[in-house]
Amino acid sequence: MVVELYARKIIDKVLPLLKTNDIIVIHGARQVGKSSFLRYLIKNHIKNEYFYMDLENLEYLDLCNKGPNEVHNFLEGKGIDLKKKIFLLIDEVQYLENPSNFLKIFHDHYDNVKLIVSGSSSFEIKRKFKESLVGRTIDFELYPLDFEEFLVFKNKQYIIKKENVHQINNELISLFEEYNFYGGYPKIVLENDIENKTLMLSQIIQTYIKKDIRDLGNIRDLHSFNKLVEVLASQSGNLLNIEELSNTLQVEKSTIKNWIFLLEATYILRIVRPFHKNLRSELTKNPKIFFIDTGLMNLLHWKTFPKIITGNSFETSFFSELLKNNHNVNFWRTTNKQEIDFIIQSPDGITAIETKLNFQQSVSRSFFFFKEKYHSNNFIISLYGNKDNKEKRYPWEIVKELEQ
Repeated sequence: MVVELYARKIIDKVLPLLKTNDIIVIHGARQVGKSSFLRYLIKNHIKNEYFYMDLENLEYLDLCNKGPNEVHNFLEGKGIDLKKKIFLLIDEVQYLENPSNFLKIFHDHYDNVKLIVSGSSSFEIKRKFKESLVGRTIDFELYPLDFEEFLVFKNKQYIIKKENVHQINNELISLFEEYNFYGGYPKIVLENDIENKTLMLSQIIQTYIKKDIRDLGNIRDLHSFNKLVEVLASQSGNLLNIEELSNTLQVEKSTIKNWIFLLEATYILRIVRPFHKNLRSELTKNPKIFFIDTGLMNLLHWKTFPKIITGNSFETSFFSELLKNNHNVNFWRTTNKQEIDFIIQSPDGITAIETKLNFQQSVSRSFFFFKEKYHSNNFIISLYGNKDNKEKRYPWEIVKELEQ
């Protein structure tokens, strides 16, 4: 399976930095395509004068832990001309005992070595990276595929015109359904057999969520931790209630908070905070919880892939689209339960977005109240139903509009 042949959207931001001395750091969960992204860079943009190290290889890990000088000598021994600029690509950099010191010395003392590194856990990287790297690194987060990348990986290209918009949108609805059911992990997208998709995604759950993250957080109560992950998957898109989770699982609230922090730091889920501008006393203080990948969410919740999209999974998939396209997202909810699903603030103003899986022309009063109060641009995102309302958009349409 040749994942590395496909470009990711962050490539346009990374390429200009290949000419600088900055250390490029790629963060992201396991299996989102970090290694493939590095190989894509090598194949299509670096091509010559590079060396690639995967620190899951214990020989490379031992070598790097001995220090930059040992690595420099090793590269010379491999016949690499270090008088010229070379690219050193290091995968899974969080395994280093002291990555901060390693990268700092390389950056400061070996001008011709351009470092590009990746890591699977922002928690582990932030814990091991010290302030000494400030001003030396530029960080990028690589998520599972967004819907536009999903279409590229499926070899689907569309030119939407007025004459074909209805037919094309019908095809895109079907593809978005697939994207919602199985998520955006590259290997899962490229696999056509549903049983294999299930097996591969189950393996990600077992090795990454139930082993790597467990070990990273030194979690001893494995049953309660695994149960928490499953409960949160069933609640994606809902308000987070720590006290209720504590009572349900019979686990201390402080432990629940620590576990959720760990799941967020390892790219499994994301906490979304309520929007505050005015009426502060009327707004809920509880955040919402969203899974980043709907495939993982579905398998954890249902133990299989569903046949129909639910309102919560649709809302989760749209949140994931906003996150992957670098939008800072909040939601709005008052104590008397007026609510807007997503609030996006930008220099151009405030955008309020409601998600309705099947839009049938009904719009909540809070939708109009918020627009009047904050002079927002309001949109309704749906997959099915009435398309005649001027504020109605498909998910792929609004993502493009927000980019402009």
